[in-house]
Amino acid sequence: MTYHLASRFGWPQWGRMQLERSVAEADPLEALLDGRYRDPDTGASIGVKTRALAIEPSLAGSEAELVVRLGFGRTLAVLSDPDTHAALGARIERALASRFTVEPILLPRTPEPDAETVERVRAASASADSLIAVGSGTINDLAKYAGALDGKPYAVFATAPSMNGFTSLTASITVDGHKKTLPAQAPAGAFFDLEVLAAAPARLIRAGLGDSICRATAQWDWLLSHRLLGTPYRELPFALLAGDEPDLIAHAGDLLGGDLEVMRRLVRTLVLSGFGTAIVGSSAPASQGEHLVSHYLDMLGPADRPIVFHGEQIAVTTLSMARLQEAMLEGPPPVLTADSASENEFITRYGYHLGQSTWTEFAEKGLSAERADELNHAIAANWQNFVAEASKIALSSARIHAVLTAAGAPTTPEEIHLDRPFYEHALTHAREIRNRYTVLDLAAASGRLAGLVPRL
Repeated sequence: MTYHLASRFGWPQWGRMQLERSVAEADPLEALLDGRYRDPDTGASIGVKTRALAIEPSLAGSEAELVVRLGFGRTLAVLSDPDTHAALGARIERALASRFTVEPILLPRTPEPDAETVERVRAASASADSLIAVGSGTINDLAKYAGALDGKPYAVFATAPSMNGFTSLTASITVDGHKKTLPAQAPAGAFFDLEVLAAAPARLIRAGLGDSICRATAQWDWLLSHRLLGTPYRELPFALLAGDEPDLIAHAGDLLGGDLEVMRRLVRTLVLSGFGTAIVGSSAPASQGEHLVSHYLDMLGPADRPIVFHGEQIAVTTLSMARLQEAMLEGPPPVLTADSASENEFITRYGYHLGQSTWTEFAEKGLSAERADELNHAIAANWQNFVAEASKIALSSARIHAVLTAAGAPTTPEEIHLDRPFYEHALTHAREIRNRYTVLDLAAASGRLAGLVPRL
């Protein structure tokens, strides 16, 4: 196992105190890699499929040894794009060339995470034993998904702390215009050079904060689905984050100042969030209404829109979902009515192929009149209990706004290059693209969504 605690380095005093506390209580990352993390839901000891993890101020000089310990075989395909290659990829290729046969795969700048690019990666890595992703969001997803399809392991050297998918078991891939979360694989190793991450573009650092702060809205939605529909729910993904999230939120404004301790907190939060989804076997703990809206924006946003990073969108959509969740807890319990949508309506709205695909997803959760009545009885009996539970796990929209603002992250549609009418359209219809029950469905079925959208 390769896992390096940062306690041996000279962190600021508040960081050392927090680290000493977390170590004393058993560091969850170390426990997970050792297979001895105590599941708060079952009491059983559990682990993760990732075998090696390094979060260090610098990994310079240790890159080859980190990969050697993974037993990857002789030939490595190293995947990057021009930006990640300049940030770290060239260094990784040189380091690995001393111990392996390296086959570089350089994708175009801002590659698309779609089925076509996956096939390109598979063809380029056909003779390799394993894949090395040097990058973050798209590069990581392409490597983990292409490798999974071909039965080849992969590892990732991160170049930006921009998202929580490094250690998840899924990849976000667009297939025939429909953005999907597809089964993939965990990285055998995940390696984070904090100096490299601190030097990443500010927008990517802010994106990582955005993808972290959605914990609160995702947990709220997941709990709602559990209480209302009986879908599975676990405390474990959120227990993993409990030691790092408060410090990250409290010091988010220092992320852009080169503070490696705050950067370490962000990285740990992203890694632990990914592990939480991997253990649960679903993206549900980290992806709910806020991600549905973001996926809708990716799928149907203006073709000439400037590039916006995933976490930047999640920052804005998380704030909208927090406001919607707060509004739904105000006043009397909601009263639901049956869904009246039809497949023809979806095909008219989205076109034939995407309309069929989204309808298949939505039809699984659409409410019949009978089902709406059943849920109304459940809401009437248990709504106040849910209000109490949800209030304990939520971050207020005001707090989320303050944290994002402190780091300079976007908080409005205009800041992510969207006009207000289209953004409101996305808020209204994003629930249609996936079989995942969120506050968007609750608000729509109770007739409140349309009236609340202008406030979100």
